[in-house]
Amino acid sequence: MIPKPTRPPEPVAGPERTQLEGWLDFHRATLLIKCSELTFDQLTLQAVPPSTLTLLGLLQHMTLVEIWWFDVVFFDSATPLPFSSDDDRDAEFNDFSFATPEEVAEMFLAACARSRELAAPVSLDTLTAKTGHKELLDLRWIYTHMIEEYARHNGHADFLREVIDGTTGL
Repeated sequence: MIPKPTRPPEPVAGPERTQLEGWLDFHRATLLIKCSELTFDQLTLQAVPPSTLTLLGLLQHMTLVEIWWFDVVFFDSATPLPFSSDDDRDAEFNDFSFATPEEVAEMFLAACARSRELAAPVSLDTLTAKTGHKELLDLRWIYTHMIEEYARHNGHADFLREVIDGTTGL
């Protein structure tokens, strides 16, 4: 089982960077909380048909997304994307044979720590090393996009967790 982490408080005031980093860390912890203290069967349950989303799939996806935006797009590294497959474009959502839930959580936390480490010394105005969509983006855009992506997927996780065990408001 994935242990329940401590979530940082919602940032309510402060400089722009502090707000962006605070909201991103808040949403990272929220996803991990939604996945905590559940069995493998619960984490891989497609609980809201016809959607095939699962909590473990969301955690694998966001691990990949952390690496994609901070390592690959921002710094143009050749870091391999975890939970990916040439045979399945959405393998991170569909394949649960990559690692145990505990190992996925460890990889997620490591990817988040790496993202923080890579971004810490860089100005919010710094442009990506490669295009993210069709043009170069700044670090501010990546933070904002990541907050949006986590918020959207945390909404999915809310529904999944409620159907799985009735838990709401984590």
